[in-house]
Amino acid sequence: MTALEAAIAFSITGSVLAVAVPAFVRDLHGSRLAEPVAGLGAIGEGAVAYAASLPIERAFPTSVALTPLHPPRGVLAADPPGTWQAPTWVALHFPPPRTSGRAFADGQAHAFAFGFDSMLSPLRSGFVAHAHGDLDGDGVVSTFEIRGHAVAGDPSGPSVDPGMFIQDELE
Repeated sequence: MTALEAAIAFSITGSVLAVAVPAFVRDLHGSRLAEPVAGLGAIGEGAVAYAASLPIERAFPTSVALTPLHPPRGVLAADPPGTWQAPTWVALHFPPPRTSGRAFADGQAHAFAFGFDSMLSPLRSGFVAHAHGDLDGDGVVSTFEIRGHAVAGDPSGPSVDPGMFIQDELE
């Protein structure tokens, strides 16, 4: 192989890597982003279903701390049995059974921790569901958040507010 052939091979290899590596990294992070979106969707569905038959002042389950308490750092981690047995998670049916496009199932490895905060009053109750993950283990946390509400006299009933707050999605 001559020096010219080696230079051409080196430049072609470099060009392919310059295109392929960023796309691979983007896809890797993108696949991990499905977990918080699906998980928060499941929590929102569970919260609306829970609130549908209750008075406004008890529309949503009580707040629950981030579960697990600390998001896994750069790895997928399975929780010990019973991690998701707090009354709020049970009332919200979270985590749901593993199905295509859904969040993780209890005992299955995952990259995010989830929390649920409820604000209850006789005229308007609301909730904030949030997911936090440290995808690359650098201590910077991605945050995803949805909100929902139930208002006295609202004929449409309890609902999840449109949109999702996202901070440092690829941290």
